Amino acid sequence: MVETLYGPVSEEVMDRATQIRLLICDVDGVFSDGRIYLGNNGEELKAFHTRDGFGIKAIQNAGIAVAVITGRNSAIVERRMTALGVSHIHQGCEDKVAVYQDLLTQLNLTPEACAYIGDDLVDLAVMKQVGLAVGVEDAHPALLPHCHYRTRIRGGFGAVRELCDLLLQAQGNLAQAKGMSV
Repeated sequence: MVETLYGPVSEEVMDRATQIRLLICDVDGVFSDGRIYLGNNGEELKAFHTRDGFGIKAIQNAGIAVAVITGRNSAIVERRMTALGVSHIHQGCEDKVAVYQDLLTQLNLTPEACAYIGDDLVDLAVMKQVGLAVGVEDAHPALLPHCHYRTRIRGGFGAVRELCDLLLQAQGNLAQAKGMSV
């Protein structure tokens, strides 16, 4: 076991994390707590945690690319991910595997170089193919047996940051982590 900021992690997970060059994230239930707030005039609101933003900026500064693949379309997600410098934003995706395969080709990566963090069964098909499959602490129970790692923090409350810190530590970049909270 390897000691991390969030507790002990298996050497296998840390070995997998050393190879990651692309982090793919679901949005609802991962960057947010999964709840969607609807106003009286039809506006949609979501809450994002600034810690996750810092983590995304820090891994990008360390050379790890970031992508989001989500089944919903939301201007809020577009704005948040653009503010974080995420260049691979894929919304309204019914087939997450097709987008994942396109990313592998576009970025010239192997599956072992990819991590995916999700919270529900819609994420499972991609998670079965990546080098590091991560479920948030409050992920659907049927997803968890397929995860290499389960965060100790719930989705929307810093789970993405926890994974970013794990990747940085595994790759020897945690002490130099730089980013900005956006």
